[in-house]
Amino acid sequence: MYRHLKLIHEGRLARLTLNRPERRNAFSAELMREMIAAAAEFAARRDLDAVIVSGSGGVFSAGADLKDSTRWAGGAPLLEQRETASLGGRMARAWEELPQVTIAAIEGYAIGGGLALSAALDWRVIARDAFVSLPEISLGIPLTWGTLPRLVNLVGPARAKRLAILCERVSAADALAMGLVDEVCEPGTALAVAEEIAMKALEKPKHSVMMTKETINAYASLGAHAVSHMAADQLELAAASPESRKARDAALKRPKR
Repeated sequence: MYRHLKLIHEGRLARLTLNRPERRNAFSAELMREMIAAAAEFAARRDLDAVIVSGSGGVFSAGADLKDSTRWAGGAPLLEQRETASLGGRMARAWEELPQVTIAAIEGYAIGGGLALSAALDWRVIARDAFVSLPEISLGIPLTWGTLPRLVNLVGPARAKRLAILCERVSAADALAMGLVDEVCEPGTALAVAEEIAMKALEKPKHSVMMTKETINAYASLGAHAVSHMAADQLELAAASPESRKARDAALKRPKR
């Protein structure tokens, strides 16, 4: 059913793996549509209470796929451009709104959209030698996908501005200290540690867990849509600018991490 995702179900726990190792699990339009479909599938499951998201090839995700021509402003009709530009935000929101407990297991790195997706999940486990970063502004585009309100909730306004504007690489230890991630583990064990946390959640009364998550998310998301409702259009406008195209071209020429 999915080309770029691997799904494993074991009882009340599901493991989803981003599976584009040749592109470092970068988010193409096709992958984001698959993630939206997977979220809908999970949301309809009443026998599933926790979902862990990880990446193949030793990394979580390199973020937006700069080589995916369908993702950037071009000659497509405006309605098609807007629909494509909205995919990231719709994906993150679909995963944020899942009734199940959701955990990101980060090895290697979570860059840009990879960190944006992780921020939409309930908890984040990261390997000690991994890092995170948000390079969007360096690429001439604003950070969208509804990520800015989530960052403010996690780390506060000043740190959110620093993360989004300075585009710095943040180590696992620093990410933990600022509250961006929830647990640091030894390299190669992020999935196992995420599973341990998931099992602790599964030991609790199911309906109380679901209602607690829903209530916390409702409060944390107050006003989030109001500041993000035009994000797709902002992305399209910025991505079409000469400076953004120049920055993306330069990024594509840099050696892979």
